[in-house]
Parts: sequence; structure tokens; C-alpha cells
Amino acid sequence: MSDFLSRGNAGPTRLRELLAGSEPVLAPGAYDALSARLAEEAGFQTVYMTGFGVTASLLGRPDVGLLTMTEMVDTARRITSAVDVPVLADADTGYGNALNVIRTVQEYERAGVAGIHLEDQISPKRCGHMTGKQVVPADTAVDKIRAAVAARRDPDFVLVARTDARAVEGVDAAIERAHRYRDAGADALFVEALETEAEIERVATEFAGFPLLFNWVEGGKTPPVDLEHLRELGFRLVICPISGLLAATRALRNVYGRIAADGTPIEAMTDLPSFGEFTDLIGLPEVTELGQRFGLG
Repeated sequence: MSDFLSRGNAGPTRLRELLAGSEPVLAPGAYDALSARLAEEAGFQTVYMTGFGVTASLLGRPDVGLLTMTEMVDTARRITSAVDVPVLADADTGYGNALNVIRTVQEYERAGVAGIHLEDQISPKRCGHMTGKQVVPADTAVDKIRAAVAARRDPDFVLVARTDARAVEGVDAAIERAHRYRDAGADALFVEALETEAEIERVATEFAGFPLLFNWVEGGKTPPVDLEHLRELGFRLVICPISGLLAATRALRNVYGRIAADGTPIEAMTDLPSFGEFTDLIGLPEVTELGQRFGLG
């Protein structure tokens, strides 16, 4: 894990190496630095910064375009500083027009992320698995992708083009848009909220040989597909955006309910990591060593 003396984050080159490998890259959703560290501890080689999770954790509200670019970038910076693996981040719609996209790409790059995905919804957007979405004209989305390609300073910075058109215009239009986004310079494609396995297979066939992202949204509109089948279909990146968020919600609800009922956490302690285990996880031994090294006691 990244330490106090080095940023450590692997960055765009490492993400591209993983995407060029023989196995799909599995990236769990992280919504803050602690969840990212836990994902890295579990052995994942990439972390996905989920906009849904960041909105829920920062505001306690749904993902309906309430967060600004600077709030998302600040979270991205904290996450990349906490882990040594590359981070792919949700950049929503780019937070405006093509000019805004230019700044968005540059700010995410400065924050240390390895790549972002940009979607073609209107602003304010909605979570891709909610109803009521709308998309911008395809020409507008193409211009924003072209702007993103021109804006990146590191040519390895990964740009994933996402289309939400399936729910608005149908799967044929979503595929047509994805073709245009690929031609505009996107490094990977993300056709959001496909509703049947036949649609998933059709997209995989349509873009065979080109990097595709599969959004394994827990309880969303897309049917569950096992990793082996996704491998056979050629998906290169699989994100699981809210497993950690849902698990944390259940755990907190249980432990808070226990304390409320009992008046103390005594009975809950048997199911929790010890204080020492947790402080080790967040780097207290390193901080102690640095303190001794630099005369802080």
C-alpha cells in the first residue's frame, strides 16, 4: 500500500498492461481511501472509484448528478494516495461541454488516476441503472470524447467511452454510438445497462477484439454473468461498483442496531476487527517508525 514517503500509485501504464493481458481485469468499487485500501489488501490489481458510492458516502444521497467535478477529483486524489494499484474513476458526463471535459481530464490526471469513463447523458446525470435517463446528441458526445483525447497529457491515460443510450434509444442506437465513440479515439467502450444476455453477447460480437467494460451492477438492470462467460465473450474490464458499499451499509446497520439495543458495543466486538488489527491496516506501524526516524518520539 502507498506510504507517507511515496505516492506509489501505478498509474496509466500499469492499467494498460493489465488490459493487454490474457485475463479480464476485475475492479471492485471503492468510495473512499479506506475501501480502496481494503480492495488492494484483498488482492485486486485495479480499483474502481464509483460515483454512486462516492455520492452515497459524501452526501448520503442517490447518484443523480449532485456532486461537482472538484468533489469527485478530491475523492480520487485521496484514493490514489492510499493504494499502489491503478485507479479507474467515474467522471460522469465530464461536468459540462467539451471545454469542461478538457479540464476534467487534466484534473483527474493530476489526481493520479489511471483512467476515467465519460458518459453521454445530459447533465445532471443519473445512475445508469435508474429510470428517467436522457442522452445528449451523439455528435455532442463525439466532440467531448475528441476533446478528452486531445486533453490528456499522458498518452497512456485510459479513456473509456460510456453510452447510456440503451435505455433511451434502444440497443441498436447504443451500438451505433459506441462505434462512433471508438472512432473518436476512446480506448475502451462501456455500453451501459444492457438488459439481456443476448444484448451482452451482441455487443461483445460487434466489438470483438476491442476493449470492453462490463458493469456488474449488483441488483441492476443487467443480468448477472459469471466471470468465465465474460472472459469467453472478450470483456477486458469488469467492475463491481457497489458490493463494498452494500456490505458496509449492512455491517454498520447491524453494529449500530446492536449498540442501540445493548447500550454498549460489548456483544458486537466479537464480530469486529480488533483495534490493533485496524490500526495496522491504516499504517500505524509505518507512522510510528517514521516518527522515531525523524525525532518525533
